[in-house]
Amino acid sequence: MMLKDKYDVIVVGAGPAGSVTARFAAENGASVLMLERDREPGIPVRCAEGVSHEGIAPFIEIDESWIAAKIDVACLHAPDGTNAKMYNNGAGYILERRLFDKALCDVACRHGAELLTKADVIGLLWEKDKISGVKYRYFGKIHEIRCDLVIGADGVESRVGRWAGIKTAVRLEDIDTCVQYTLSGLKVEEGCVDFYFGNDIAPGGYIWIFPKSKNSANVGIGVAGHLSHKKGPQEYLNEFIEKTYPDVKKTYTVCGGVTTSATLKEIVRDNILLVGDAARQVNPLTGGGIAQGMIAGSIAGKVAAEAVRTGKFDKKFLKKYRKEWDKRLGRTQKTMFKMKEKFMFMGDDRFNKIAKICKNIPKEKFSLKALFTEAVKGDPKLMADVAKAFVVSKLKK
Repeated sequence: MMLKDKYDVIVVGAGPAGSVTARFAAENGASVLMLERDREPGIPVRCAEGVSHEGIAPFIEIDESWIAAKIDVACLHAPDGTNAKMYNNGAGYILERRLFDKALCDVACRHGAELLTKADVIGLLWEKDKISGVKYRYFGKIHEIRCDLVIGADGVESRVGRWAGIKTAVRLEDIDTCVQYTLSGLKVEEGCVDFYFGNDIAPGGYIWIFPKSKNSANVGIGVAGHLSHKKGPQEYLNEFIEKTYPDVKKTYTVCGGVTTSATLKEIVRDNILLVGDAARQVNPLTGGGIAQGMIAGSIAGKVAAEAVRTGKFDKKFLKKYRKEWDKRLGRTQKTMFKMKEKFMFMGDDRFNKIAKICKNIPKEKFSLKALFTEAVKGDPKLMADVAKAFVVSKLKK
């Protein structure tokens, strides 16, 4: 593949956030290069692969080839064994991320973006104190390529942000340490995802079971970072599996950190912006970030293309991206972050009580809003924020 000496935009990372960013920048007239350090987008798989239909449908035509399972029920399990099923949170999917990520890249390339895999970006180029490109390693050789705008979509461990001087660190309590196995030989309820809560099984987090077929599932755990020093997530998860699914086989293991914070305070500087997990654009309650990253990518790509058209790559102009993100989802993320703080310090008794209340809510009325409203009772300001967040989300549908 013959690369040009200079592009308008270089996107570092070809996950969902990076691919959507590249697609919208290219679609709106910018020359775009995506650099991905792995041999192909979507590997290794490092997430539970769950996503809502509403979250991805605006960005790609749904294709059965990258859907492992369809979801329409969520079952919440309280520490005392009480469970409540939620049917009114919209349809969802368990993805085959390797195929899904590749499909998103294909869309970006069809709109004019270029992709180079096995290209490990190892630093930024600077000219007169301004970012002017990236340095990357490709098959053992170091290369340099210039651009007007670098977009860091390089995930939770983003180096691009740090190289630019952006503070990307978050508090230990805002990082869940996670382990996930893909298990085979277990029976799962078709169309249902399960979430288990309790300080004895997943302190400050939860265990999830996301079915991938009738007899296989992603079973994982996230434990709040500051609560995992005495006993790690793998030990908690192994205990759960030995108790719940003693005869299953582990076919895939993945581990890593997931941020559960609000969006970083700073996500743009002159000639650079961050998107997706790199900017901490995730749902702080669940740690999910696929849809959030794609929404942020669509905004970032459009702003990047506008920057190219106007020749403005300074922080002042690029703040349009931050402003639009906050308007679209960032403020809701702040509300979710406040709720996460409340959940984190909630005792098992409170979880049990909420589950019992939810179990008695009529099936047609039990929704995420009903759950969250019950969880934040006694905090009028947070209740108002939750109500506002759901009203805003409805208006944006």
